Parts: sequence; structure tokens; C-alpha cells
Amino acid sequence: MPRKSFVPGAALLVTAALAAGLTGCSGGSTTDPSGGDGKGGDATAASQSAQPGRYQTLPEPCTLPARSTLRDMLPGDGQQPSQADAEKILAGRADITYDTDRRVGCQWARETTAGTRHLTLDIQRVVSYDAAVSDDDRAQQLYSDKEKAAKIPSAGTEAASPSTSPKDQPSGQPKPGDSATGKDAGGKKADGSADKGSPSASPSDTPSAPASNPGGPLAPRVLDGLGDVGFLNDQLITADSGVHRDITVVFRTSNVIVTLTYDQWSTDKTRLPESQELQDKARSLAGELADRLSE
Repeated sequence: MPRKSFVPGAALLVTAALAAGLTGCSGGSTTDPSGGDGKGGDATAASQSAQPGRYQTLPEPCTLPARSTLRDMLPGDGQQPSQADAEKILAGRADITYDTDRRVGCQWARETTAGTRHLTLDIQRVVSYDAAVSDDDRAQQLYSDKEKAAKIPSAGTEAASPSTSPKDQPSGQPKPGDSATGKDAGGKKADGSADKGSPSASPSDTPSAPASNPGGPLAPRVLDGLGDVGFLNDQLITADSGVHRDITVVFRTSNVIVTLTYDQWSTDKTRLPESQELQDKARSLAGELADRLSE
């Protein structure tokens, strides 16, 4: 039998038809006309990225408190310092930090014949490196850690009240076991660093307030109306050279955490630094700082 002749055009038509059929079964191209890679999760992932915090930089800490506030918190003993000395006291000393957009601080001190007052300010800008956790949420985690470390009672729970004032409970000699040495009358070591001594009493040793007012109004507590969240801690500490009361206020506003410490040393162990005055001044300054940061 004669062999059939091969027609090239027919073969091309069959090949084209098969290609079209395969394309129809593939569900379409994987290339997005807009230039994307066509992966369906991109839009969802973008929408779930956590928002950055409000603050991208930090202010100069030594200029945040008003000069009038500093004068009130660092009083003298009736002796008028020279203009240069007064300016040095109010100017403060900035902390040395590696990244001033992430953390800044300042310290002030004034020594008198009755003792010394110290004021320190630390401001931290928190940045979350987790796309699922916002800067604010990360800052809240760090703030909560500080609150737990200070053992601040939650609202509505009983707290131990701070040590009473001298007229209610005069202080005696340091407790056995206090071994701080080499400090001057202002509570500083020979190398110039401050020594915190040891707490004079644990919460369980401190006299409790009446049951009708658990903890008392001056006890360590959560503060309302200060930033997003805040707390105040009050500790009376005894050392060989005297006693000092430390007031710490911590608050968070967006992704910034502010820690303010205000303490007073007394060389006379029978006269304890008053909680009311120190707390009022520290709380007032904290409110001033919160307002300045929100400007």
C-alpha cells in the first residue's frame, strides 16, 4: 500500500490545541498583573503588621523639669549659694548613653547640713522587633515587669503602709546586719557613688493601717491619671551614716517609659524624711513630665 504523506500544518494545529487545553486546566497564571508575586498571604501579612509607637525620638532630659520645680525639690538650708553653684545644681548632669533616641537620663543633687536630696530621671523609648507586637504593647510588657518587681499591689488589694513619720514612730539605731561603711553625711561612698543601704523593714514588719483604710493613702500604689499607666513606690532605708527615703514613680505613655526617683538623706536617725512631702513633689513632677511629653 502507498504510504500517507506527512502534513506539517496539521501537526502544528494539534500541538496548539493541546497547549490551550493544558493552560485552561492550570487555573491561570501565577503572575499578578500589578507586578506582585501572586501569593495570597501578602495583603493579610501587611494588614497584621503592628503599629509603631507615637515617639520616634526623645527630648533632652535635663531641660524637661521646670526650674521652679527643681528649686522646690532641691531646697537649701537657708544659705544662699552663688549664682554659679545654683546654676550647676539646676542644670543637672546628663547620663551617658549609647543611643539618645532610645534612652536618656539626668541627675540632680543638693547637699545641705541636714543631708542630701537626689533626683534622677530615666526615659526609655521602646521599640518592638516583633511584627506581631506593637511598640506600645512591648512597652506595656516592660512596664508590667517593673510594677511586679516593685511588688505594687493591684487596685483594691491591701498594701503595707510606708514607715510612719518621726512624730509617730521615732527611728532608733540601724538594725543589726546593716554594714554600710565608708560613706559621708550625704549617704555617699568614698568613691562618690550613692549607697542605698538596706531596707529598714519588710512590708510584713511595717505597722499596718486600720482595716478601714488598707495600706493607707501613702502606701505603694497604682496611680490613676498619669500617662497610660503608672505607679508609686515608697521605701525607707537605713544605713550607718543615716536614713533615707526613696520615692519612685514609673509611668508609661505610648512607647515611652519614664522612671523618676526622688530621695532624701537624713543624718539624724531620729528624724525620718516625710513621705507626704516627698511623694507630693515626685507625683507633681511626674505629671509635669507627662504633660511635656504629650506636647
